[in-house]
Amino acid sequence: MKKITRLLFLAGALMFTAFSMAQTVVTGTVMDAEMAAPLPGANIVEKGTTNGVSSNFDGEFSIITQSTEGEIVISYVGYTKVVVKFSGSTSLGNITLTPDNTLEEVVIIGSGIIDLAEDRKTPVAVSTITANQIREKAGNSDLPEVLKQTPSVQSVQAGGFGDGQMFLRGFDQTNTAFLLNGQPINGMEDGKMYWSNWSGVLDVANAVQVQRGLGASKLAISSVGGTVNIVTKTIDRREGGFVQQMVGNDNYIKSTAYYSTGVNDKGWSLGVLFGHWQGDGYVDYTQGQGQTYYISVGYQPNDNHALNFMLTGAPQWHAAAGSGDIQDFLDNGRRYNSWNFTGVDSDNNLHGGVYPGGRNIYHKPVANLSWDWTINDKSELSTVLYGSMGRGSFAQARTSGDEVTYARGSNNNHNWYGLVTNYNNQLTENLNFNVGADVRLYNGIHFRDVREFLSVDSVSASSGYSGGETYYLTEAGGINPWNVFFNPNTDHLQRFGYDYEEQINYAGIFTQLEYSKDNLSAFFQGALSNQSHVRTEYLNTSTPGQGEEGDKVNNIGYNLKVGAAYTITDMHKVFVNAGFYSRQPFHDNLYKDDRGSNELLDPEVENEEITGLEAGYQFGGERIQANLNLYHTTWANRTLLGSNGEEGDDFLSYQTYGVKQVHMGVELEVFSQPFDNLRVNGFLSLGDWQFKDNGVQKTFDNNGDQVGEDIEVVIDGFNVGGAAQVTAGINASYEFLPRLSVDGAWNWYNDMYSTGSLTKATIAMPSYDLVDAGLSYKMLVGKDDRNSLQFRVNINNIFDEVYLESVNGNTAASSNPEENYKGVNTSNTGRFGYGRTWNTSIRFNF
Repeated sequence: MKKITRLLFLAGALMFTAFSMAQTVVTGTVMDAEMAAPLPGANIVEKGTTNGVSSNFDGEFSIITQSTEGEIVISYVGYTKVVVKFSGSTSLGNITLTPDNTLEEVVIIGSGIIDLAEDRKTPVAVSTITANQIREKAGNSDLPEVLKQTPSVQSVQAGGFGDGQMFLRGFDQTNTAFLLNGQPINGMEDGKMYWSNWSGVLDVANAVQVQRGLGASKLAISSVGGTVNIVTKTIDRREGGFVQQMVGNDNYIKSTAYYSTGVNDKGWSLGVLFGHWQGDGYVDYTQGQGQTYYISVGYQPNDNHALNFMLTGAPQWHAAAGSGDIQDFLDNGRRYNSWNFTGVDSDNNLHGGVYPGGRNIYHKPVANLSWDWTINDKSELSTVLYGSMGRGSFAQARTSGDEVTYARGSNNNHNWYGLVTNYNNQLTENLNFNVGADVRLYNGIHFRDVREFLSVDSVSASSGYSGGETYYLTEAGGINPWNVFFNPNTDHLQRFGYDYEEQINYAGIFTQLEYSKDNLSAFFQGALSNQSHVRTEYLNTSTPGQGEEGDKVNNIGYNLKVGAAYTITDMHKVFVNAGFYSRQPFHDNLYKDDRGSNELLDPEVENEEITGLEAGYQFGGERIQANLNLYHTTWANRTLLGSNGEEGDDFLSYQTYGVKQVHMGVELEVFSQPFDNLRVNGFLSLGDWQFKDNGVQKTFDNNGDQVGEDIEVVIDGFNVGGAAQVTAGINASYEFLPRLSVDGAWNWYNDMYSTGSLTKATIAMPSYDLVDAGLSYKMLVGKDDRNSLQFRVNINNIFDEVYLESVNGNTAASSNPEENYKGVNTSNTGRFGYGRTWNTSIRFNF
């Protein structure tokens, strides 16, 4: 009996030893090639078995294999799968996955400047849109439409091509920082974004990252709502390209071609993209057309240096959509455009005998030179030198009676040069240090001239140029954006109305120190900047034709941000961040009348004060990941400017001081993959945005002199309008056959309020929801998997929902129901959103 027991014990021990030897542990981290970011929820399977796991929210995985050697298959829906061999227990390190419709892995130059959230271990509230999602969802829309599937983002399409607007946590685009490969691109004068100038960036975007609130940016920028990082192609490792043709509603046509040489033996590479688009626009008589060009030249002389030169631009013109009362749209339909004229000479008609009331014409080439220098294994330096030259105009039809006489151009030219540099040093195993600089030199040139003569041959004017005597403008600049760029009007005697320049210089330094050990990470950021302003008047001066400079203004601003995070387990992480910004006022808010006076406002506009508090929780399971964020933002000491919209002696301007807004809310974002071929994501944003305390308002006449006394503006408790304070969305994609998938998205907007005068409370707007859908198919062509045909169909607002997208006005609902629309007085100015729209494309990758 003892012998049998001994034999059984030996047999069991041998079996256990053999089983233990067969079990090996393979670990690694799955990364997204486009963003150099962890890829949570990726599938890791031992080839030939059903043994598998998923990566956590840091992209990490650990799998106990059934064999001592074999292959691991790493996959993720929408990405090219990777097969890696293993032998024994081993760490595979970083495994990079690329979207399955990209050419090959892309090298990002200037990575030290591009402030991605993944560059820091302490998290922020962030959502990332990949190149694959951008290509599928963009269609014939602007970037804000692509971002509407992320928390606290609302897109307002606004009417004309490129006129879309985006709100982030209730703050408009002027208070959200937009960066292109680390380069600030908000307007230096007013912070505005014009998407018509950036229509080509989506064709070359690798990814777009939305950092809500304080964000991860190390630049000396003071965003209130958050930061949007647009990361474009730079260097493709391998030769390839694509040709794409798209058509859409209202005669929209877009053709795009891209080719990259890849990196040759000497480290050189070249990427080139050209495109053309045109369409009639969803709103009546909002035609537009434009081109896109992109040229990227890369050079990698060795492993320590990488350089890239990029030039991109999107010359375009598009007709504008006029505003109107809600009743006007109810009477004429939601495509109604009040701003157009008939009966113009046939040579100047654009469509159906109609001349547009307003037309945007612009060409803004942007060039940058990026250099990444890996100094040693612990330190690196990234630098971007950039410049842009904007030339363009807003051409507005001028009439005499019912006759259009000429198109007046309000020109906004600029020369903008800048440098952003960042040095990074891994001081110790646990301590990382960043320091850098941000320098911007900006010259704005503003004047009015004639764009087109219609029923007249000249326009009379009188100003300081002629000592008050009448002179005549006889030259027209035209509406071709290429001509406007290469032949800008530099003749002061062909200008009228206003003619002035401004010089804005900005210099900032920033630094960050991050500590990370075991499960704890923490960071501190600081930035200090000076912004100087000087305005030069040309039109109304004591010496005709000679510029007169105003007083130079210098404003100091600074940022302070701190945060910490703790990883509870592999599946649970929490973080808190806090920050304070002292933000300089925009140039356009400094002067009594930015079109006619060098005099500063009295009292001078002070820095705005922004205080942000955030907390978050991240959950990373095998099939589901979730982010929960809480935020509280106080925006204080604001100065708001407005006018009565009149000209001449009837003009009045209003300046309201001491305005404060408080935005607080909760955001939940969930990502799930119930099955390998099914993804279901969703979000919910609950906001409470209100004005706090009261302001003081001053009124000024056309000469900049105060009219009447200061008045108190009672705004405490008013709701902040412009965007929905409660939003929700669900989106899903299902691959029901290999490379054939369908996707859909539902968005809901609630708790919306109008914009308008601060002297009255905002009014509530009706909620609405929209459903979009799409279908994708990829056909492999030839022996090489990189050669493929891709087909895509998008249908937006599939149920043709009729909804009020924006309302400007404070008129309360009428007691007469016939004068209201869903509880909103129809005398208020408003705009209805687009009805059902569509686009379809075919793309050949090679």
